[in-house]
Amino acid sequence: MSASMILAQAASETTVGNPWVNIAIFAGFVGVTLVIVLKASKNNKTAADYYAGGRSFTGTQNGTAIAGDYLSAASFLGIVGAIAINGYDGFLYSIGFLVAWLVALLLVAELLRNTGKFTMADVLSFRLKQRPVRIAAAVSTLAVCVFYLLAQMAGAGALVSLLLGIDEKLGQSLVIVVVGALMILYVLVGGMKGTTWVQIIKACLLIAGTFVMTIWTLALFGFNFSELLGTAAEVANNPEILNPGLKYGVSETSKLDFISLGLALVLGTAGLPHVLMRFYTVPTAKEARKSVVWAIWLIGAFYLFTLVLGYGAGALIGPDKILAAPGGVNSAAPLLAYELGGTLLLGLISAVAFATILAVVAGLTITAAASFAHDIYSSVLAKGKSTPQKEMKVARRTVLVIGVLSIAGGIGAQGQNVAFLVALAFAVAASANLPTILYSLFWKGFKTRGALWSMYGGLFSALGLIIISPVFSGSETSMIPSIDMAIFPLSNPGIISIPLAFLLGWIGSITDKGTEDAVKAAEMEVRSLTGVGAEKAVDH
Repeated sequence: MSASMILAQAASETTVGNPWVNIAIFAGFVGVTLVIVLKASKNNKTAADYYAGGRSFTGTQNGTAIAGDYLSAASFLGIVGAIAINGYDGFLYSIGFLVAWLVALLLVAELLRNTGKFTMADVLSFRLKQRPVRIAAAVSTLAVCVFYLLAQMAGAGALVSLLLGIDEKLGQSLVIVVVGALMILYVLVGGMKGTTWVQIIKACLLIAGTFVMTIWTLALFGFNFSELLGTAAEVANNPEILNPGLKYGVSETSKLDFISLGLALVLGTAGLPHVLMRFYTVPTAKEARKSVVWAIWLIGAFYLFTLVLGYGAGALIGPDKILAAPGGVNSAAPLLAYELGGTLLLGLISAVAFATILAVVAGLTITAAASFAHDIYSSVLAKGKSTPQKEMKVARRTVLVIGVLSIAGGIGAQGQNVAFLVALAFAVAASANLPTILYSLFWKGFKTRGALWSMYGGLFSALGLIIISPVFSGSETSMIPSIDMAIFPLSNPGIISIPLAFLLGWIGSITDKGTEDAVKAAEMEVRSLTGVGAEKAVDH
């Protein structure tokens, strides 16, 4: 019997929980959140209401929502699975995701809130030529959101397929269609306010659920973490699972790949459009800072839990059974929940994971829709003469288009590790967005050509390197395994695309013969550092 036949047989024999119980809990969560979204939708009268929740959220609420937005399917499903299979090297994802928030807190959050209105492009185009910069910012925003959406949709298919016992691609594709339809409904009806409340509820449920699982797992080993690690190594029959290098130390190429991954994770968060947009939902810069501090505490606690859950899944389930289950690596967390508390805990934890996916895709979708409607339609096509009502209508139509595209992409991305897909989204964000944001905020000599070269250069170099990397083709785990065009040896492009974007931004600026708007540059510096004039700008 071939290895693939053995895995298929093992997968077919993996029955996790009661599908009807899981469906009932899913339906209950969707029902409750839809009621909340419908209530929130009654206040969506202006563009500020639809895009930024009326700027009515406190720092604590927004910080919790940021955690709900940031702790995606990649965090819950992908990282737990990565730790269960790769041990220490899997936990490196968590470290990168957490450290990234220091960059966001110290360099971006408050300054962005003071300078912008609804989107990242508001900041980037503040003292540069509006039309080309807004188009470039919208293109990079849409690219990052689409990559991230692929990861969430793939995670949704893997998770729900495991819980409903679906192992055929057609069934998994139907699951992704249902998730996409719910996502479209949430964003169309609730806007940012409804999306934020879904994210707050989801963050509380996710952190509470993982906390319970963590305590339960540790209790089985007498709260002796060393015993848990020893059992995980024994079950995997590989003591190297406890040491660095199992995945990223086997060759010089893999070590370089890890540096590239680390750069993308640490620098990518401060360039993620859906995270940056959350800073506009609070009334003041002080609340923006408070948001990030709250988010760091919640996210940090969660990632500590994933360390226990990952090794717990390795010890109690075993890597072979995890890889054989429908959903593969991404099934580690649901399988552990079933092992600990049976059908009920599995259903609850799975509903939390399902909520995680819905909350994140809703945040991504409204960000992409706001970017197109506010930056492309209102500022470029309508040349600033559009009304808020027309802009919101365009945003809602954009939601439908993005929803359909993300469903199609999610079906194509089935079987990929969602943590890895998100790492690629971070690489694009760090390459296309972060250099331009930092140059705009901190360098008076930054000019329009530098912004365009930086954004387009970072975006297309990152995407181009991904296309010619082993991620896209050339191996059984590639997105398109049937072809081989892998010339670039690294799986993550960050180590080349991020420095290149910074370099292009500098070269473009020093070669741009256009004159600087000294008044605008001074106004941006004062506003970004002090907040003076920010309230008037964002609320007109």
